[in-house]
Amino acid sequence: MRKVILLVVTMLFAVIAAAAAPQDAAKKDAAPKPAKSLSQAVLEQWNDVGRKLIAMAEDFPEDKYDFKPTQAQRSFAEQLLHAAGANYFFINIANGEKPPAQEDPSRAKYKTKADVVAFVKKSFEDGAAAIKAKGDAGMAGMMADPFENQQVRVFDWAYGFMEHSGEHYGQLVVYYRLAGLVPPESRPKK
Repeated sequence: MRKVILLVVTMLFAVIAAAAAPQDAAKKDAAPKPAKSLSQAVLEQWNDVGRKLIAMAEDFPEDKYDFKPTQAQRSFAEQLLHAAGANYFFINIANGEKPPAQEDPSRAKYKTKADVVAFVKKSFEDGAAAIKAKGDAGMAGMMADPFENQQVRVFDWAYGFMEHSGEHYGQLVVYYRLAGLVPPESRPKK
């Protein structure tokens, strides 16, 4: 009896594998999708890191917004304000404007969770609008880095600020864990 069951199971797997093989071959023979344009690729990455920080800003309990792992570090809210405020060093300069006057927006100005969330969202929306307005040619163009007094490609400048946001995302993951919480990106997907 066991031999019959084993034979049936083996045949079933063989039939399934044979049916799947032509589908896999068709996928391999299909031409790959074309690459995204430069501005599309930058925008996708900008929006992705923005989505993660916005999710954290919206999710973290308001009563823990002033949580600091140590006194020397920024609070959760200050981390978000810093990351979002830094976006304007990209946005303003990419738009031909002066950089912001200060690096860190004041927590006193953004007193509530709703204030912080709105600022974080706006910074990523404004960045996305700048990237879209630049388009492929503009993103491949040059701009002056005011800190290094040198020409840089606009897309390199954008990626530098995305990396900066990613670094603060990583720090905020630690804040979540120290507060006994699980970050949104680490939760099981439904």
